[in-house]
Amino acid sequence: MRGEPSCPKCGSRVRAPGLFADTWQCGEHGAVRPLQPVLPPSVDALAVVVGRARVPVWMPWPLPVGWLFTGVACAGDDRSGGRATAVACSGPAPLGGPGELLLIAEEPGVGLGARYAGIAGPDPGPAVRADRPSQAKILAAGHPTPLWQVEDAPEDRAVFAGEACGLWLWAIAWPQESGLLLHDELVLTDLRDAGAEIDLVPCGALSPRLIS
Repeated sequence: MRGEPSCPKCGSRVRAPGLFADTWQCGEHGAVRPLQPVLPPSVDALAVVVGRARVPVWMPWPLPVGWLFTGVACAGDDRSGGRATAVACSGPAPLGGPGELLLIAEEPGVGLGARYAGIAGPDPGPAVRADRPSQAKILAAGHPTPLWQVEDAPEDRAVFAGEACGLWLWAIAWPQESGLLLHDELVLTDLRDAGAEIDLVPCGALSPRLIS
């Protein structure tokens, strides 16, 4: 696990704002929203990200049976606040074996979702075709939300993307068959609105997907 901010698009080290630039800088991608060190799963870690976030912190709630919260990440700094969040959950996959789900909310251009999705970024772009039927529908903060499958993603995962609350929403599942979760009318809650219920979130071991 890294102990310093990194580029949300490629994971490289970033330079802090200084005399020559007032933004965090990646050698390859220029100005970026720095990805803060990934926090091990705990209620306190969630509270830190929820308190910083300027975008939703999405989590399936209630969690599917047997599933646990397994980590959280945030891109942004103390000045700008969190402009992208990633929440990991793990549990039994729909067709057997272990499954993992990563939910990312982000402002356009941050690039965190595309990095975890394993595709060229920074945004889903033409993969989200509002003129065509969506492949999955979820309920996000009480609103029906269509998601489109990103077809050029690596074969080991299922990647869906759409918009919720005017921001990008990515749902990435491992293995690919775990994408069936997104066909089950999954209900997402923005943990910024969860209040005391956040203390009830069951925690597991840190997902390696967050630190890859």
